[in-house]
Amino acid sequence: MSRPNQARLDLAALRHNADLVRELAPNANRMAVVKANAYGHGAVTMARELEGRTDAMAVACLEEALELRESGIASPILLLEGVFEPDELKIAAEQQIWVTVDNAVQLEWLENARLSAPLQCWLKVDTGMHRLGAEAGQVAAFFQRLVDCPNSVGTPVLSTHFASADEIERDTTTRQLALFEQLTGDFRALRSAANSPGVLAWPASHYDWVRPGYMLWGNSPFGTAEQANAARLRPVMTLCSAVISVRDVAAGECVGYGGSWRAERPSRIATVTIGYGDGYPRTASNGTPVLVNGQRAPLAGRVSMDMITVDVTDLDPVQIGDPVILWGDGLPVAEVAEPAGTIGYELLTRMPPRTPRVVVTA
Repeated sequence: MSRPNQARLDLAALRHNADLVRELAPNANRMAVVKANAYGHGAVTMARELEGRTDAMAVACLEEALELRESGIASPILLLEGVFEPDELKIAAEQQIWVTVDNAVQLEWLENARLSAPLQCWLKVDTGMHRLGAEAGQVAAFFQRLVDCPNSVGTPVLSTHFASADEIERDTTTRQLALFEQLTGDFRALRSAANSPGVLAWPASHYDWVRPGYMLWGNSPFGTAEQANAARLRPVMTLCSAVISVRDVAAGECVGYGGSWRAERPSRIATVTIGYGDGYPRTASNGTPVLVNGQRAPLAGRVSMDMITVDVTDLDPVQIGDPVILWGDGLPVAEVAEPAGTIGYELLTRMPPRTPRVVVTA
């Protein structure tokens, strides 16, 4: 018998979340961001389910795009960071992959390339993230060069990326949108700005293309903060395991490596076969919530490579084999990430191959 650890993938939840994108941005084209192995969910499985429900997909690099093409995904695929060397443009042309142009070097590579077919290009505009994108004084010239470039087909799409759209109370996104309007409003071109928090909370950012990623997997980009549209999302991944041992621990006794948890009363401790080798964060602190038989219980002791221990003293009797949910259905990943000092994005994308992905809903 294998260990009971699974990352269960609910495709009905994925379809629900994709439909929510359509509802919130009905006039925009939808680009599903499936980079980083679809945020740890399995890029091919997720892309196959999303094909036909979205208008295009996006990845970080050519290798991710080719994995989708080789699996039969025919949708347009955008390289969000563009190409990293000029020879990649030839492959992109052969595979009909769209490219982002971010800087003068990438633009020169495109202008000097000898391609089998012209490429659909997106021009990234830096509106304050200061990570990628043409600077304000470059936008007009770069746009015209793409229009004039025989290796660029049609009119380039103008895009930008938000620095803090997940922080609704800040004015950063408002200022970025204003600058984006200033820099691109005179061009007759399609535009794109909205990532997941943009789709959920910033309707003015929807423009012609929206680029949902994290929200497709049913997780709120606002963390544990309440947001009405994010509350409608359904988690696609449920990380689950089972109890493999139950024992009584006397008051004053310690549990786990380093004795970081001490029983303040006679306690009942359940051992669960999951650990940082399976994608559960080692930095999760005492008290991090775990669902045992659907009941919340606190983590008790340091996370090991293959096991955790949970205080089930206040729960209905727990037995070996009882189901455990680490995050997902009934327990948002943000509630685990926060006491672990990280974000749900990291927990999902770091899910290792050791933990099998299992589709549970057709």
